[in-house]
Amino acid sequence: MDVDEVAARSEAPPGMAWVPAGEFTMGSDHHYAEEAPAHRVAVEGFWMDRSPVTNEQWSSFVDATGHVSFAETTPAADDYPGAIPDLLVPASMVFKRPSRPVGLDDHYQWWSYVPGADWRHPQGPESSIEGMEQHPVVHLTWDDVAAYAAWAGKDLPTEAEWERAAWGGVEDAEYAWGERLYPDGRMMANIWQGNFPLQNLKLDGYELTSPVGAFPENGFGLVDMIGNVWEWTSDWYQPHADVAHPCCTVVNPLGGDRDRSHDPDAPGMPFPRRVSKGGSHLCAKNYCRRYRPPARMPQALDTSTSHLGFRCIIRPGPAS
Repeated sequence: MDVDEVAARSEAPPGMAWVPAGEFTMGSDHHYAEEAPAHRVAVEGFWMDRSPVTNEQWSSFVDATGHVSFAETTPAADDYPGAIPDLLVPASMVFKRPSRPVGLDDHYQWWSYVPGADWRHPQGPESSIEGMEQHPVVHLTWDDVAAYAAWAGKDLPTEAEWERAAWGGVEDAEYAWGERLYPDGRMMANIWQGNFPLQNLKLDGYELTSPVGAFPENGFGLVDMIGNVWEWTSDWYQPHADVAHPCCTVVNPLGGDRDRSHDPDAPGMPFPRRVSKGGSHLCAKNYCRRYRPPARMPQALDTSTSHLGFRCIIRPGPAS
């Protein structure tokens, strides 16, 4: 009996689902340039949190460890040479819907650096998570989510593991669930309906984040792999072309190189970037069609936002 079979037949850790070993096509040649080239990848089986980590789960971690998130601390001036002193305060990035039509070429038209925004106050200091215990926790940097994973005895998924899990056993489809975004008019994920960023029709019932599990699970028993919040992965962000091998299937890839994952369009920014996956409630047809498993975005290690969360995995040990 191989490791996958041993793991699949054993009792799953609480709140987790088994993602079986398998080979799949990672990336896409038909959408955003950063998703190309499509290439074959194989991963071993693993358990994955059924949902993104929730506010309730994160609160338990904070109660047990006293962890203070990056957004709750004052940034060190030495880490941000030339920064405006007034911005060196505890803060995080929050989506703010503009009051008038704006162009889509400047995301600062709808993103604001809000002092006092953090996981307890997702929309700013006057907001709270009361009644949102089952929503995904947000406003966490890489160090924050890595600390949670270590405390929980888990790991963060690689990009390949995450993408394999998001497909849920589906192959060669436009979306994680098939060819139509809204099959038979059914909302399959928390994404933006309407003209982003001004008009949100809320046909899925939600303006911002939604409780985990509000939409159908995939074939592996996972929820919210698409939409709701982007999710951190452990891979350094680099073009697929740097790690893909067109001649053969890549097995258990660990993507990227820290020293090559800086943002070339932001000179002087010292922080390398990890890959985030899955899209969020802000992804819309007219702007960000990243509500698909191959979609990927770079995320600076020191950046937290109101639409970025995470989930963890456990890789089984060798079969006995």
